[in-house]
Amino acid sequence: MTIVRIALANLREPVGPADSIDLACQGIAAAAQAGARVVCFPECFVPGYRWPGRALAPADAAFLDQALQQVRAAAAAAGIAVVLGTERVTPAGLQIAAAVIGPDGELLGWQDKVQLDPGEEGVYPCHGTGRPVFAVGPLTFGVVICHEGFRYPETVRAAARQGAQLVFHPFAAVAEPGSYRPTTHGDPANTFHEKAVLCRAAENTIYVASVNCASPGAPMTSAVARPDGSVLCWQPYGQAGLLLADLDLSQATRLLAQRCRG
Repeated sequence: MTIVRIALANLREPVGPADSIDLACQGIAAAAQAGARVVCFPECFVPGYRWPGRALAPADAAFLDQALQQVRAAAAAAGIAVVLGTERVTPAGLQIAAAVIGPDGELLGWQDKVQLDPGEEGVYPCHGTGRPVFAVGPLTFGVVICHEGFRYPETVRAAARQGAQLVFHPFAAVAEPGSYRPTTHGDPANTFHEKAVLCRAAENTIYVASVNCASPGAPMTSAVARPDGSVLCWQPYGQAGLLLADLDLSQATRLLAQRCRG
């Protein structure tokens, strides 16, 4: 039996770009102290998600590069791998992405968001391609970002078929006026989103770890789904902190993902 501890950084929303770096570095240190091998942050944690109606400075490639260097240094100092939800300026334009950093601070690669929510296309004109997987010790994992995991099952399956025992699912969700405010994970009166995460795990026989920021009335919270589609653990709604989970990798057989006929 191989057990790997992961951490989901269900932290408060950053109040600005500089705050996002500070919070990320603090979260990395805390996750390492708690014994996690990998910590994952929500979608666009750096510099902060560009919510409609919220002022955020235009993308700054120099700032994003500096932020990445600081997070890499924090990962190396703590000896922990990091999945950082961030923005990325590429020759094609501004993209939503996740930077995957090894426990030595090495940049292992990127997962750019491939499937954008229609409401994001005006802000993020470009999308990525491809679905890499990453290895940290005995753990092989992929990353799908928000809308991808909720509405495009193929994205999770692509990672599972390449050997991923776990898929991290950084996302961003805040309460909208008049929206339902759940207190229990998977509440039948809530939207489909949390149930979709359970499906992604069960239909591929892998773990799926979904991470959001903590905010008042958040419609979805951070949670880890087991390979049988049940909930391993979830963070109380609106409560900032690290969600820790010990994964038994022997359960992540990828059986159903591998049985899918092409």
